[in-house]
Amino acid sequence: MTDPSAPLVLGFDTSQAHCGAALLSGDTCLVAAHEEMARGQAERLVPLLQEVLAQAGKDWADLDAIGVGVGPGNFTGIRISVSAARGLALGLGVPAVGVSALEAQAYGIDGVVISMLDARRGSVFAQVFGDGPHAPALLRWGQLPEHPARAEPFLVGHGADELAPYPDRVRKPVYAMAEAIGRLAMRRMHNDTLKRPAPMYLRAADAAPAREAPPVILP
Repeated sequence: MTDPSAPLVLGFDTSQAHCGAALLSGDTCLVAAHEEMARGQAERLVPLLQEVLAQAGKDWADLDAIGVGVGPGNFTGIRISVSAARGLALGLGVPAVGVSALEAQAYGIDGVVISMLDARRGSVFAQVFGDGPHAPALLRWGQLPEHPARAEPFLVGHGADELAPYPDRVRKPVYAMAEAIGRLAMRRMHNDTLKRPAPMYLRAADAAPAREAPPVILP
């Protein structure tokens, strides 16, 4: 039985070729959904969120906060989820908390952790957690970010089985991506310095700029 006074947080993510959502009441995950999809997230996201709320017997007005994955990942997917989170937060009058997919993947794993996501084209997004602040990086496949020499890190995510020095240094995510985003958002929703979610881009867009200058827009 859930605590009726516990905050209700909706976490979601579309940055990794999927559409995922989780509804949390305090420490309890009420409903979670995950659908693999390479495209179509823009059309599927809001209906999926509505389904998750309906399964828990909740409505949009019941939400206390929104957590959203801000990447790194697919450019279009990141824009879809961040735009949706900003719009929902504005309309509902609740905070929206942006969460890195790398951090969400490592959340709940004790010790020094290197979290990795597939960046395509023979590269990975990677970040070290559990030993002070480290910035996310775009690295070549097989390359790992620098980590403290005194601690052999755990690896989680894309390529962990292949790149870990020993099998016992491989870890699986403790939570599904959307649930981890929701849990992290719940921890940060009352932060007075909270900023609006913003996309995390670690590489330039694949699309090439237009060759011709755009038309002048008159005032």
